[in-house]
Amino acid sequence: MTIPPIPLTTPPISPQPAPLPRIIQGGMGVAISNWVLAQAVSRTGQLGVVSGTGIDNLLVRRLQDGDPGGHIRRALAHFPDQERARRVVDRYFLEGGRPPGQPYKRVPLPTLTRQQPAWELAILGSFAEVFLAREGHSNPVGLNLLTKLQLHTMPALYGAMLAGVDTVIMGAGIPREIPGVLDAFAAGEPGTFRLDVKGEGPSASVPLTLDPADFGFGGVSLHRPKFYPIISSHVLAGVLTRKATGSIQGFVIEGPTAGGHNAPPRGQVTYDETGQPIYTERDIANLEEMRRIGLPFWLAGGSGSPEALQAALAEGAAGIQVGTLFAYCQESGLRPETRDYALAAVRAGEASVFTDPLASPTGFPFKVVQLSGTLSEPEVYGARTRICDIGYLREAYWDGEKTGLRCSAEPVETYVQKGGKLEDTVGRKCLCNALMADAGYAQIQKGGEVEPPLLTSGDDLVKLAAWKPGYTAEDVIRYLLGEGLPS
Repeated sequence: MTIPPIPLTTPPISPQPAPLPRIIQGGMGVAISNWVLAQAVSRTGQLGVVSGTGIDNLLVRRLQDGDPGGHIRRALAHFPDQERARRVVDRYFLEGGRPPGQPYKRVPLPTLTRQQPAWELAILGSFAEVFLAREGHSNPVGLNLLTKLQLHTMPALYGAMLAGVDTVIMGAGIPREIPGVLDAFAAGEPGTFRLDVKGEGPSASVPLTLDPADFGFGGVSLHRPKFYPIISSHVLAGVLTRKATGSIQGFVIEGPTAGGHNAPPRGQVTYDETGQPIYTERDIANLEEMRRIGLPFWLAGGSGSPEALQAALAEGAAGIQVGTLFAYCQESGLRPETRDYALAAVRAGEASVFTDPLASPTGFPFKVVQLSGTLSEPEVYGARTRICDIGYLREAYWDGEKTGLRCSAEPVETYVQKGGKLEDTVGRKCLCNALMADAGYAQIQKGGEVEPPLLTSGDDLVKLAAWKPGYTAEDVIRYLLGEGLPS
């Protein structure tokens, strides 16, 4: 059985392979790489990418804000299971949006044994995001996910595949088992991978399975998207090529100047005088070795210039992946007031990027824009009440009797009660709530406390001082292809 084509305003993706893009737009979450941005990039013939991070909460928060423009409801009207889609709209949609000061309804946190309704919402949210990004054109659209969000990966993948996603890109970890999951979903079969578990126990991992039949799609065949893992090392590229559970079609090679999560430095980590981890030549992928692997690759991190594109092509790359330039363009999902404030600070020379070794609960270094009024300020961080009510970055652990979930950014006493180390809570920031706030979906906590933002950008942020206000995604593409800065 093959699922009927998803109705679009143009024919579905052609079975003929599309030419490789020279430019891949970065998949920035939460909702910074939204469907509007991805559609704008894909319309130019380059690869637009939506972020699937936080897509369940994003879906319900958009509906609770009144679904401006009716886009989410229009997309869900094409979901193959209309009863399921209508039930979600009826539960969460608020005509005219929430009253001022009313918190968002929360998505119940999934557990190791109970994933509903979070998985259903993630399937619907990812479907809607990809559907909207593909609407009105026939060019490929990609999906970006974080490997560290293991509990939330499979439903986002499946929803995107239902909508005909062309490419899946994943970083912040080693996604060795994802190709096999894509193969299984394409065949209409259950997808399974193992959730990493910290601590000494009967198993270092716990199997997670998503069966399409549980959502009404058992035996339904789907288009199998290409898979591009994000790597920092040619060594990891070789390992994935040999040991992944299915085929890989290319790589994104990300350097330490890229925004978001960075791979930790190889070997013994040292720090500069400001506390940032020091990267060396060991942390730069050997492109000669990459060429030997024989798969296409794109260079990321400090690649946002026409000179970087030409240099990448000269090294045998298929092109570049660019995030920061797109993150601050008009079509991105960054809250307009936050974007304008950040760019004004950049033009005034008052914004910088710090590679924070502590901010992310994942333990990976995380690029943080130093900007007043955000969690980058110690006073703002200290004033925030710690809470873990979204839970994407929770890790599984074994406490000697059972497997549980914890996050080093949750309340300190809760984390310690779960066997976590007190020192691991120092400086940890709730990226889940902060990145929701970046996109304009800040939760209102008890007592009216509004979650503050925390911006992440690559080191190229400072170069935006030369860009005109209100530039577009098409301006970025034209600039990267050598047509100059927009005037």
